[in-house]
Amino acid sequence: MNKMESFKSIVIEAGLNKLLNLSSRVTNEELINLLVWVKRFTRNKKYRETIDQAIKGVKEGHPWVELSKRIVREWHPNYRRLLVNIFVNSVFLGVNLREDFEQETGFLPPSILVISPTMRCNLFCQGCYAYQYKKENDLSLEIVDRIITEAKEMGIYFYTISGGEPFFNKDLLKIYNKHNDAAFHIYTNGTLLDKDYINKLVDLGNVIPLISLEGSEEETDKRRGKGIYEKVMGVMDNLKSQGVPFGFSVTHTSLNTKTIISDSFIDLMIKKGAVIGWYFQYIPIGRDPDLNLMPSPEDRNLRRKAVLRWRNEKPIVVYDFWNDGHLTNGCIAGGRKYCHINNNGDVEPCVFTHFAVDNIKGKTLKEVLTSPFFKAIQNHQPFKDDTEKKPNLLRPCMIIDHPEKLRELVKQFNAYPTCEEAEEILDGNLALGLDSYSREWKKTSTPVWENNYQQYQEK
Repeated sequence: MNKMESFKSIVIEAGLNKLLNLSSRVTNEELINLLVWVKRFTRNKKYRETIDQAIKGVKEGHPWVELSKRIVREWHPNYRRLLVNIFVNSVFLGVNLREDFEQETGFLPPSILVISPTMRCNLFCQGCYAYQYKKENDLSLEIVDRIITEAKEMGIYFYTISGGEPFFNKDLLKIYNKHNDAAFHIYTNGTLLDKDYINKLVDLGNVIPLISLEGSEEETDKRRGKGIYEKVMGVMDNLKSQGVPFGFSVTHTSLNTKTIISDSFIDLMIKKGAVIGWYFQYIPIGRDPDLNLMPSPEDRNLRRKAVLRWRNEKPIVVYDFWNDGHLTNGCIAGGRKYCHINNNGDVEPCVFTHFAVDNIKGKTLKEVLTSPFFKAIQNHQPFKDDTEKKPNLLRPCMIIDHPEKLRELVKQFNAYPTCEEAEEILDGNLALGLDSYSREWKKTSTPVWENNYQQYQEK
């Protein structure tokens, strides 16, 4: 980083701290002034356009304005570090570093890495994608540290930690502390977050837990175990009282559609204090894969509509991993925007694609990110079939929307399965079921895409 970039990041951080010092007194005008100030130092066109949209939202009274004020009021002062790490290090500084890295090497690094240092867990949830991985080995702290060190040199300052149950391995706190200039987004079942652990998160100030739910108490306990729902509700209360930001994650199945797309569910999450929510879709991998648990195309579309509506009505940030392809220009896997490194060190295109050609233990991060396998995936993105002139970005995935692409790429590069029974998704009943699902979702999504997403089709 040159001196000018360093100076700019210091100036933006100072402005952010000034805003946070205003506490509950923050006004819309002050929010706009900060955004205008940040825009002057941002050279990336996409982020400048995003800032313009944010300014417009503040002027029009978008619900996220209230979310911003709630963050200022409710978060513990130590969590200013998380905001600085996201908005200064990852967004402002990181994007510039990644672009500089591309100019020097011809390779644009992703903005996020997903790492699963452990697959050990204290729960046994049906359909968990991590179930097939071997549990006895954890990725060593030395390797995790090396991955993050190499990644930051490329401009990557945002990390999703998954598993298994990440909080099962308490030594990872050393990683979060050492890399206190990075943001850590952690998917967790929440059950291990007692008050002592929460105090440790307060001390760190750069870790945000994403707590998994299935919807109602009955639905959560049925999949995760009796009493889990009540326990995580208490954990959410403790996180909020200590000023630790958190979010929720939901896996959409054929059994919980009504609950998870209801206003009562999202309103409960807001009341509990969640600032972000992630919606995933059940994929027939992991423990006892069952095609019947996949939400129907009609239910997937209902989820899409609910999330879009909430973005304009609710003070919470909600993302849909499958239905938000229009925001990311399709699939983000294969190192384009992210990839997954599992507990054995295998580097997978994404957390649901259990195939790899490289292992991080014997190669540098740059080497695995620039593999021919990943380059081929990126060359196919955004995915489309032979009947489409342009991609339908509501069909972004090479597992459930274009399963033929996954089979083709795995075969072409002789990618090895990274866990037991992974190959079942490529052949037999599971493969036939995914082919059928992809055809049905195409029928449902194509008119929706053509009639409602014109601005994305023109890009």
